[in-house]
Amino acid sequence: MKKSISDSIPFILITCLFFLWGFAHNLDPILIPHLKKSFTLTTTQSTLVDSSVFIAYFIMALPAGYIMKKWGYKMGIIAGLILFAIGSFLFIPAANHQSYNYFLFALFVIACGLTILETAANPYASSLGDPSTATQRLNLVQSFNGLAVAIAPAIGARLILTKGYTDSELAAMTDATRKIALASEAYSVKTPYAILGIILLVFAVLFYIIKLPDIRDKNNLGAKASIAETLKHRHLSWAVITQFFYVGAQVCVLSLFILYATKTANISELQAADYLSFGGLAFLIGRFSGTALMRFIAPRKLLTTFALICVALCLVAILGQGMTTVYALIAICFFMSIMFPTIFSLGIQSLGKDTEMASSLIVMSIVGGAVLPRVFGLISDNTGNIQYGYIVPLIAFLVVAYFGWRGSVVIKKATTN
Repeated sequence: MKKSISDSIPFILITCLFFLWGFAHNLDPILIPHLKKSFTLTTTQSTLVDSSVFIAYFIMALPAGYIMKKWGYKMGIIAGLILFAIGSFLFIPAANHQSYNYFLFALFVIACGLTILETAANPYASSLGDPSTATQRLNLVQSFNGLAVAIAPAIGARLILTKGYTDSELAAMTDATRKIALASEAYSVKTPYAILGIILLVFAVLFYIIKLPDIRDKNNLGAKASIAETLKHRHLSWAVITQFFYVGAQVCVLSLFILYATKTANISELQAADYLSFGGLAFLIGRFSGTALMRFIAPRKLLTTFALICVALCLVAILGQGMTTVYALIAICFFMSIMFPTIFSLGIQSLGKDTEMASSLIVMSIVGGAVLPRVFGLISDNTGNIQYGYIVPLIAFLVVAYFGWRGSVVIKKATTN
């Protein structure tokens, strides 16, 4: 009981981090159509927003693990928050210079901070409590990430999308005037990201003041772990592969939701953003209900079942028409909600000294969010039909289903079980 009391304040602060980076990530679906119009981009070019974010995860994951090992999780969290804040403040000069590349760089810096935060927070949430309930606990804190999925699009759309020009207004302008008008739309992102940066600095100060337990002792601080040795754990290797595909699928669904819905259901960007918020609400409900279901259904089995349902819903997204396709995407949000924390928790189970390296490798695999949306965009642009892009999430959810069914089974040495 004493342990749970001493862990409560760190657990609350860690939970806040899940909300903060979830909010940042789920402003990206608003940025994509906004910047696509502002800089006259193709669908494939607009997915560079996701690429700039998730490439940072690939580059920074191992350095983030080193930071945790060398200086501890507390300093890692503070460093991540500061980088996150710097990236947010960079949106101000990016808007002033009206440069798409500058925006991409700002997003990259934000993502470098997020990489450090996620590398620290996921195993932290797993460790603060009874090991037997680690998966449920990680799903619980990830539910606040789901809360951000629900509210960020609605808030972001009203702060960013509603500040621009309508298509009819743009059509009435001369080419030169239209170019200036579109470029000026970039200014609407300055205020929300400046506010976010200030909030992040406040949290960095809080983490500096608060005493956090050092969980490195639980993972054999003095032991060395290499990538090759860590990947010998079969269930971890499958977790790395699966997280690559899952995150890619999630980004395809969420980041391209507005572009998809406006074309397949013929609704406005603001309406699509509101439906994306409904998807975020479904995501949030899925996280809480999934966490509850894991008390009765093994996480592996629930993961497999939800992944197969997502495969079926992807078929609806490819073959359906009108609002049916939008409802299918909202349903996908519900059923994919448990996947990231469940894959993560199943991947790092029973790893001992290799846990920190394993955490870095799984976070590194988030680079799937940079790769798969590009494939989605290429399919959409080359076929002229954005619905065909959903073959990419369909394949990804099949990989998730296999991980839950077979890939997540822990094979221990010297046992035949």
